[in-house]
Amino acid sequence: MSTIIEGIERRQLRQVARFDAGDRVRVHFQVIEGNRRRTQVFEGIVIARRGSGARETFTVRKQSFGVGVERTFPVHSPKIERLEVVGRGDVRRAKLYYLRGRVGKRARVAERRWGIEDELVLAPEEEVEAVDSEGVAQSEAEEVPPEEEGEGETEGETEPETDQGGEEGAEESEVPEASDSEDES
Repeated sequence: MSTIIEGIERRQLRQVARFDAGDRVRVHFQVIEGNRRRTQVFEGIVIARRGSGARETFTVRKQSFGVGVERTFPVHSPKIERLEVVGRGDVRRAKLYYLRGRVGKRARVAERRWGIEDELVLAPEEEVEAVDSEGVAQSEAEEVPPEEEGEGETEGETEPETDQGGEEGAEESEVPEASDSEDES
């Protein structure tokens, strides 16, 4: 029974940018109000990350008009459109609950200047592969070799060269125009 649940949870996992406690993140979260859907951005410092697998969550804290606001998000939630790591924090703890009691400059976390990866933004999800009407993916479909030159031509038929074809087409289009102008006058 537990293997079935583990299999379902494994399919729900998303690829997430690496972040830890102390990092400043910007979470683009979908909010549904009635029948409207909008994206709300919540930026703050990650003070905790707990759990594992599909149930893993992280708590983000920010100061809003002098009041501390915390919000807990599931890491693998489909409602999180994008997760950006704005800055890396230089901390020595896994949980930064001590920030709750601090105000102003004392509530800040020093930014880490070493070990910062170039890829800080969550990579877009893998695109779903195109499938034809029979349900066969494009990568699985047999490749048809391109036709070689000379095949498919019958005797007596030759294609005009590109330089001549362009000139011939221009001459042919000029001829009817000239005849039209003569008919009008």
